[in-house]
Amino acid sequence: MTAIEETLVLIKPDGVARGLTGEILARLERKGFVLADIRLVHPTRELLEQHYAEHQGKPFFPALVDFMASGPIVAIRLQGQRVIEGVRILTGSTNPATAAAGTIRGDLGRDWGTDVQQNLVHASDSPESAARELALWFAA
Repeated sequence: MTAIEETLVLIKPDGVARGLTGEILARLERKGFVLADIRLVHPTRELLEQHYAEHQGKPFFPALVDFMASGPIVAIRLQGQRVIEGVRILTGSTNPATAAAGTIRGDLGRDWGTDVQQNLVHASDSPESAARELALWFAA
């Protein structure tokens, strides 16, 4: 049996604005993952810049921070066996237009052309990024 992992899932401003929080949470829970903590956050630019620090200097960085600051975000601490890998599969590929049917982005996402920031969710991609991101979003 593998160890229990934790990961961060963010329901982005487009997911919250479209009223998809319940549907996304239901999919995560139906998969067997455990909701350990949840917060509705109005993030500061500072938090977002720390979260996306690896993208600083890239052409899309300012637009990404602007989008993520455009509305509330639901931050979720999720636990389970292989939760990082499982959530990444469940969310689907970054671009909703090409995400597989059955995934969150494939079923619920919209095709915004080249603007793939509006893809409903963010999910940590490794144990290291999960630890770093959880510390940012769930600091005291």
